[in-house]
Amino acid sequence: MNNPRTAEVTRNTAETKIKVSLNLDGKGQSRLATGIGFFDHMLDQIARHGMIDLDVQCDGDLHIDGHHSVEDVGIAIGQAVKEAVGDKKGITRYGHSYVPLDEALSRVVIDFSGRPGLISDVKFTSGMIGSFDTQLFHEFFQGFVNHAFVTLHIDNLKGVNAHHQAETVFKAFGRALRMALTPDPRAEGQIPSTKGVL
Repeated sequence: MNNPRTAEVTRNTAETKIKVSLNLDGKGQSRLATGIGFFDHMLDQIARHGMIDLDVQCDGDLHIDGHHSVEDVGIAIGQAVKEAVGDKKGITRYGHSYVPLDEALSRVVIDFSGRPGLISDVKFTSGMIGSFDTQLFHEFFQGFVNHAFVTLHIDNLKGVNAHHQAETVFKAFGRALRMALTPDPRAEGQIPSTKGVL
């Protein structure tokens, strides 16, 4: 894979103005400004553990709440990942990770299947993490899978502290992404599917 796996996406609506740029073969560096501190912290986990250089700038209608910003950032990152990964030749395709943080443990499994699907079982012990509504995590990942065209399974297996639950999910997601997107030297130039297309 000699071609750079990078993408830049701009998404402007009446609710949000978003610019995302990423490099799937980066160093895990991030520049994040969504206006939502805890969400920036979670996006940083994706960059750091996915070894993805990620720049996300979002100007959203936070005077209403964080819903539109979080969902639309998920959409834009999904679009950027889809563009950057290209025809998927030579990638590992599947990725999985278990990540603990103190009492919390999460598992994330991803398949660059070409079919959007989210199966998520995360029972947050609190509806809010600071001022952040935990329901928005589902909206972020739903937006991502719908536009990255991946199948994603997320399970929080243990957890008492909601911050820990969320952080283990995002760290595991980053590491699963990294595994799935890593080039497989034995499958160079091949689509990782018996169908011949993904």
